[in-house]
Amino acid sequence: MTERMIRTAGVTLCTESFGDGSDPPILLVMGTGASMLWWEEGFCQKLAEGGRFVVRYDHRDTGRSTTYEPGRPGYTGADLVGDAVAVLDAYGIAAAHLVGVSAGGGLAQLVALDHAERVLSLVLVSTSPAVPGDRELPGPTGEFMRFVTSAQVDWSQTASVIDYLVAYSRVLAGEQRPFDETAVRDLVRRDVERAHDFAAVQNHDSLPDGERSRQPLSSIAVPTLVIHGTADPMFPFGHGEALTEEIPTARLLPLKGAGHGVDRADWETIVHAVLAHTAADEQG
Repeated sequence: MTERMIRTAGVTLCTESFGDGSDPPILLVMGTGASMLWWEEGFCQKLAEGGRFVVRYDHRDTGRSTTYEPGRPGYTGADLVGDAVAVLDAYGIAAAHLVGVSAGGGLAQLVALDHAERVLSLVLVSTSPAVPGDRELPGPTGEFMRFVTSAQVDWSQTASVIDYLVAYSRVLAGEQRPFDETAVRDLVRRDVERAHDFAAVQNHDSLPDGERSRQPLSSIAVPTLVIHGTADPMFPFGHGEALTEEIPTARLLPLKGAGHGVDRADWETIVHAVLAHTAADEQG
């Protein structure tokens, strides 16, 4: 387990792998604004111990990857899709199982649409359809909207940033489970301290789409597992149901009481499901 810097399209991406390179590959795609640390090491190790070669990476403007001036990103959402493919190229992986959470699940969908030959299967966690369609999806909860419209943060002050992100994580966790503030605060602190310039994550909120696939989700042919918390405040459960309805191969795994993201309480359930989904006999 060592960090590896790769170069693509004039930028540097920080990556890390777990397990044996000869095992079936899994590429973990985190949500925008989040570094690879949010794919926690213990979670990655469990997948590797299950016989998978696991790769995680920092998006641009997160962690140790290339960072732009806050407010002036020199890239588009389409470039983030290309970065996922570039990571596969750097590791010599012809095709991988993609596991994406939140906006990372959207990126995984777009990779499957635009680079179908590079995707063996999809696991879409806490996410929403990534292409336009004739659908009515439930909006975020009132508590979520109150937080994102009223919370204040001083991006120049580390303590303020950490407090803000812990509070945001508490909202994302939903209202049905205990919130482990100590563990989350430690993760947030490490993420902030590790970044070149943590304020640059704001760039992900204002990215132009760039060139985007216009194919419908119904054209995704690879096996797809949708994992969604029943108490997700950002993308309520109906978003997971919509994905399951629109992707012909998809099946849905509800996580009762779970909020948004990969909660440690669900690691065993998610790892078991991902290992079963990515097993060779599931791909036939």
